[in-house]
Parts: sequence; structure tokens; C-alpha cells
Amino acid sequence: MASASGLYTPTVPTVRRRFTPSIGIYQSGFWFSEGVSKRILCSSTVQGADKLSPSESRVPRLVSRGCKLVGCGSAVPGLQISNDDLAKMVDTNDEWISIRTGIRNRRVLSGKDSLTALAAEAAKKALEMAKVDPDDVDLVLMCTSTPEDLFGSAPQIQKVLGFKNNPLAYDITAACSGFVLGLVSAACHIRGGGFKNVLVIGADALSRYVDWTDRGSCILFGDAAGAVLAQACDSEEDGLFAFDLHSDGEGQRHLKATIKENETDHVLGTNGSAVGFPPKISSYSCIQMNGKEVFRFAVRAVPQSIEYALEKAGLTGSNIDWLLLHQANQRIIDAVATRLEVPSERVLSNLVNYGNTSAASIPLALDEAVRSGKVRAGHTIAAAGFGAGLTWGSAIIRWG
Repeated sequence: MASASGLYTPTVPTVRRRFTPSIGIYQSGFWFSEGVSKRILCSSTVQGADKLSPSESRVPRLVSRGCKLVGCGSAVPGLQISNDDLAKMVDTNDEWISIRTGIRNRRVLSGKDSLTALAAEAAKKALEMAKVDPDDVDLVLMCTSTPEDLFGSAPQIQKVLGFKNNPLAYDITAACSGFVLGLVSAACHIRGGGFKNVLVIGADALSRYVDWTDRGSCILFGDAAGAVLAQACDSEEDGLFAFDLHSDGEGQRHLKATIKENETDHVLGTNGSAVGFPPKISSYSCIQMNGKEVFRFAVRAVPQSIEYALEKAGLTGSNIDWLLLHQANQRIIDAVATRLEVPSERVLSNLVNYGNTSAASIPLALDEAVRSGKVRAGHTIAAAGFGAGLTWGSAIIRWG
């Protein structure tokens, strides 16, 4: 909505006054408000369910299982574009970009590179770390806003990795919030659907939708893929403590890449009855962003979301080991950390090397932190994504 000053202010629920639904998903499974039974059954009437694969069988069971993160991986294109490289294309320089964004380099797909290949590479590394056989995966979630097929890229990941059991694979489109939504979706499938091993991939190639003549946006984005394996476990080992998710379509005008019609002269008939048919061939515009409004939105909405998720988990900011935000802009990361009173040494950031990689940014930063030894088994992480839609969300998770 618009404030009195005319500036956009997203509708962000306050922590204390937020409406609490009668049913939700919390820690080791489903939770209910007072007065509702805490035992529920997931049941199926399909005959022969005992002979089906894990992704097909839905035999009655108590919803008391948890999920934990047991492996991660990432992949980036080989082509690196520095701020100095961009200075040769638009009116900018390294100092101007780094001071305003914290970015010095980004990776960009080129030649025969494909986002599908990057995503598959990240997923393979996650499986190797988790020591899980590819054929034991029963769900693939591809979080992306830039699929290489209009109908989704997830099935191609399943094909590239050679999963023989044909597990379900589908895309989740939620821009820079996509990976957080993917984690929550994985937990729902595991806790309520009987799935055991779920690959959650965040991968985007926003370079394909950037106006490389616009110095305000071309400096921000890069391409990458990151993945985690979420695995079923006993409720005592549950690694997703709480989450908080939102969207507000009123803010779409501040960050979008909308469909556009290409000019054609296709007109049938002469009496006007068929004017406008067949439809014009369509494509998507370049990314259009109001940076100031997106900044205002992020520094207000993200801390509130994390605070509410922490409250649901029964934790405070002092209980978390790491703050892991979508890597959009270092100023946003610093502002959110300051509001949450998280010291800089407990903030994970690799924005300087990769720029804004959309849904890939959180798993990419997580993978680097795990492999470098920063993040260790048992560490608690407050993760949050935010971006186009507008969408935003947070999750309080435990690694390992």
C-alpha cells in the first residue's frame, strides 16, 4: 500500500499481533492450537499400497517425523565478470559498485553452459556429501524463476542425474525467496507425505533477463546453483524449528520481469471478428527494479519475519550461530543484522564474489560455509529470502 508520503510500504504483520492459525507445521510435524488433538493420521485407501515405492505409498502413519539437512553442494559458471569489466560497458566503476552493493565479481552463463547442468552438478555434490544413492531420492524440488523449459526444469535434473525410479520432480517459482519455500515444502512432504530423501535445488540465470545497458541493475546479478538434501529423521533430530512465509502482490511494481508481446501483423479476416487472433508471440521483459523501494521493503520485512520465526521456535537472536540472508546487497544484509543485533562475525556472506544469484544465493553461501568448516553439525541458522512478488520468508534450521 502507499504511505502518506506516497512511498510503498509492504503489508508486514507485526510479531505480537499476528493471527495464529488453528493448524500449522512446527518442529517435529503438525501442531495445533489448544483444544485440538495432537495425533493425526496420513491415510490412503489405495489397494496394494504396501507394494508401492516410498513416493507412491501413503499408508496410515502418525505425523511425528522430522527432517534434517544432511548434504549440500553448489556450482557456478566458469565465466567471471568483474566490476572493471562492466565499467567498459556502462558508465560505472569498481568503487561505485562495491560501495553501494558490496559486489566485486559475478559469474555468468556463456557459450554452451546451461542452468540445468549447473543445478545437476550442485545436486550431485549434495548427494555425495550426504552419502545417499541417487536412486534413493524420491522428490526433486527445483526452485527457479529462470527455467530452461516453460513447463519446468526439475524433470531434466532427474534425467541428467539418472534417477532410475522416476521420482517426482517439479519447479517452485518464488524468485529470491524460492529456496526458503523449497525447504519448507520439503519438510511438508517428509513430515506429512512419507517422503524420505528430498533434493532442494536453488538455481537461477538472471543474466539472461538483465538489461546490460542499465547500470542500476546489470551490476547486481549473477548465475549459480546450490542444493541441499533434506532427509527424514526421528522428531528428536528435527532440523527445521520454525518458519514464516509471506507475499504481497501490491509491491510487484517495484521488482518485476513481466510478459511482453512481440510486434506482429497477424490479423485474420476482414470484418474485425478475428482481430487479435492468433495471439502475438510473447517473451519476458528485462528485470525492472526500484532499488530504493526494494531496500526499504527488505530492511523492514525481513527482520520481522526472522523475529516471528524465532518466537515460534522458542528462541532468540542470541541462540542462533549464523545469520544467512539472501545475498542481494551488502547494505541490506548489514541493516538486517544490526536490527537483529547479530554481530558481523556471525553473518554468512559471499556476495562480493557472486552478486545476487536469486534462489541460488542461500544454498551457495551455505555450501561454501559448510565446506570451509564455518558451519558445523548442530549449528543453528536463521535463513531468510526476499524478493520479487513481493515475497519473503524465513526459516530457523539446524545443520546436520
